[in-house]
Amino acid sequence: MPVAPILSVSNLCKTFTGLRAVDDVSFTVAPGEIVGLVGPNGAGKTTTINAVLGVLEPTSGRIEIEGVDLARDRTRALSRTNFAAVYAPLPGNLTVEQNLKVFGRLYDVRPLGERVEQLLVDYDLLKYRRTKAGVLSSGEQTRLSIAKAKLNRPRLLLLDEPTASIDPSTAREIRAGVSAVVDSGHAGVLWTSHNMYEVEAVCDRVLFLSQGRIVVEGDPRRLVEEHGVASLDDLFVKVAHARLHDDQSERAARAAEMRA
Repeated sequence: MPVAPILSVSNLCKTFTGLRAVDDVSFTVAPGEIVGLVGPNGAGKTTTINAVLGVLEPTSGRIEIEGVDLARDRTRALSRTNFAAVYAPLPGNLTVEQNLKVFGRLYDVRPLGERVEQLLVDYDLLKYRRTKAGVLSSGEQTRLSIAKAKLNRPRLLLLDEPTASIDPSTAREIRAGVSAVVDSGHAGVLWTSHNMYEVEAVCDRVLFLSQGRIVVEGDPRRLVEEHGVASLDDLFVKVAHARLHDDQSERAARAAEMRA
């Protein structure tokens, strides 16, 4: 019997003043699956994440989280979701413990005290519990962000460049912790990254975006052979260059129209 997806995105489009940032994107994330969303800067990755989070309203399309239509019942859909990103640090004037408790109350986590204590242990943050988040190192802030993202035991975890700017050892620990949750079958993850080693190491499936469209998708370990490249890095570059070529062709066509 097919397993119902945790996240279902259908024909998603988002336009900003004539620019189509996301163009008819459709995909799913199943329980126990990590899906990588990758592509060059400006490809539409963060716009897609923000639409799934309800931060941006799609121009068209449909987003469902465990069968709940995000547009119709935003609160219920997002109660099953959480998020972490390197560019979205937690309030720096609050301590580690205060941050977890504040966000725990927002998500109505119960029993909150026990959950916070467990996460402090899991993410090696006990000794920083009374330290303000703003003075933590980048690796410590990342661990705090991931701990916050797991407060409500989300069914859908959205991670936007979660290991950017941290050392390889901490990044490995973060990847292992997320993989352990997914392997339990409890959650699904949508993970954006520019680190193709990371994508190949943790993702079950990868979606390459270019100009707001999914242009390549599949098992990251098989895509290399299928596309005749030496590595996933090379495939990333190939996708990025294809986008550049398309942009140049479009500009040349517009210039020719203006001369005509």
